[in-house]
Amino acid sequence: MELTPDFLLNKIPVGKWVRFVVEYLTDNFDDQFRMFSGALEWIIQQTIHLLSMIDPMILILIICAASYFVHRDWKLVIGVGIAMIMILNLGYWEQTIETVALVIFATGVSVIVGIPLGIAAAHHRWLFMLMRPILDLMQTIPTFVYLIPTLMLFGLGMVPGLISTVIFAIPAPIRLTYLGVTSVPSQLIDAGKAFGASKMQLLWKVELPHALPTIMAGLTQCIMLSLSMVVIAALVGADGLGKPVIRALNSVNIAQGFEAGLAIVLVAIILDRLLKQPEQAKQGMKG
Repeated sequence: MELTPDFLLNKIPVGKWVRFVVEYLTDNFDDQFRMFSGALEWIIQQTIHLLSMIDPMILILIICAASYFVHRDWKLVIGVGIAMIMILNLGYWEQTIETVALVIFATGVSVIVGIPLGIAAAHHRWLFMLMRPILDLMQTIPTFVYLIPTLMLFGLGMVPGLISTVIFAIPAPIRLTYLGVTSVPSQLIDAGKAFGASKMQLLWKVELPHALPTIMAGLTQCIMLSLSMVVIAALVGADGLGKPVIRALNSVNIAQGFEAGLAIVLVAIILDRLLKQPEQAKQGMKG
């Protein structure tokens, strides 16, 4: 005996709806999307070109000096320097520059959009309730699924990889900014109000300073998520360390695959250590 109602057997055409929207955008706004894609890719390529003009050893010295200035830890500086020299020795310096540029742009977009959304969600409960299922969808849907529409809209190159990376990484700063702001003790808020602070003054002088460690954790997580998309972005034409990994997979080249994977790991370690708070970085280098 069939217990399932007939209306449940009729498939909801979700895929057809999405295809209709993408095809409508492609048919009516293709020139605008391609213009945006070309302009953004030009900016990324110019950034890569400028970084590539600097001699690798000089750039390594600059990064090491900056890491010492921020963290005042010689062990961290030595570790960062050895990791970058290892990448240079493996022959993946140019691809590393391309990957770092992509990560910087993806993280920048994610932070510029994500932190204000997180703050707004923390002050408006209904907004967070509305955003939460969307954020869950962005983080759990297979990345190959939204590579298809971004590829159709923006074509091959850095831009579809960048857009896909932002979609995957932006929930981290939104969620952790929301968590940091909502975790501010009510006593601090009440004290600020008692001194006559406005809402903007409470935000800038009470809430954000208290939430800063959590927001920085969201930034670090955003960078790690962006870096994890490197190989996926290479499938749609993005340059960087993902390309040698894809080539190694296609040719079953174990040596090339391991070396490119090691370079990605080293980049992740460097970025993670540099962005941690000084005491956390010391513990990380000891660990």
